[in-house]
Amino acid sequence: MGTNTYWIGFLTDNADVDLVMTHLVASGLKVLRVWGFNDVSSVPGTGTVWFQSFVSGQSPVINTGEYGLERLDYVVQSAEAHGISLIINFVNNWDNYGGIPLQSTYYNIAITDWFNTTAVQQNYQKYISAVVSRYKTSTAIFAWELANEPRCTGCPTETITQWVTTTSAYIKSLDPNHMVTIGDEGFGLAGGASGDYPYSTGPGLDFSANLAVPDIDFGTYHLYPSSWGESDSWGPGWISAHATAAAAVGKPVIMEEYGSDTHADEASWATEVLDTNTAGLMFWQYGDTLSTGQTANDGYTMYYGTSEFTTLVVDVAAAEDAKAV
Repeated sequence: MGTNTYWIGFLTDNADVDLVMTHLVASGLKVLRVWGFNDVSSVPGTGTVWFQSFVSGQSPVINTGEYGLERLDYVVQSAEAHGISLIINFVNNWDNYGGIPLQSTYYNIAITDWFNTTAVQQNYQKYISAVVSRYKTSTAIFAWELANEPRCTGCPTETITQWVTTTSAYIKSLDPNHMVTIGDEGFGLAGGASGDYPYSTGPGLDFSANLAVPDIDFGTYHLYPSSWGESDSWGPGWISAHATAAAAVGKPVIMEEYGSDTHADEASWATEVLDTNTAGLMFWQYGDTLSTGQTANDGYTMYYGTSEFTTLVVDVAAAEDAKAV
């Protein structure tokens, strides 16, 4: 079992990073997914963390300084010290922390053209190289991840499959010793009822075709029924459908993000993960109290030390750890 802290690489107090890692270990969590990106359209003042700038009229700049990738350096260092493994991704589908929308504006292209515009992909690979080269010998890297929730709405599924093929091969050329995964939501697979949007290829994804790409080592999917117009009781079917699809391809799969407005409903999802050929689950999102106060709460956050955290995280992590492999 693992979790997500998109914000940990943006913290400026090393003690806060160490506190989180200590609490992850105490909770029985093994893998932490973090944002390996933080794009800005204008360079902020000293003290604000950013990783790459896309300023109109200027070439993109990768910030390797004290308030740049050195902050991610410390996350990796702390993870190594605490025995936590990291999934690090390279770009966001959404406009939080820049992402594909900001980059598309910078390059004056449609968002759907991001995946196959040469200049964009050259810079994307340049950024990947900068991050991978810093950590490819680290014991803390669990996997490199292409993006957070990539979509190409209305595109033929071949657009993303080709991008996955090219990018994963590029990452393996830089670092053949770590796993690579996509970071997608798991859209586009058989098994849903007619009208179930997440099962459709409308977002431009074909789960099985993408998982079958040779340099992709395991599959990912996310689970947010309320955001997709489904009920929480719909969740176990989504979990089992991905386990079946991944088994057909012959690769592991993890439920990489999940969240319910009613946390108690997540218990049935954990049971389904334990009962199926699913390699792991990573809840969205981990919460803690740092020197600056409580971490971000988007309604899905579960805070360390609460009763629901014990039931839905600590106890589930122990059960997952005991699961036969």
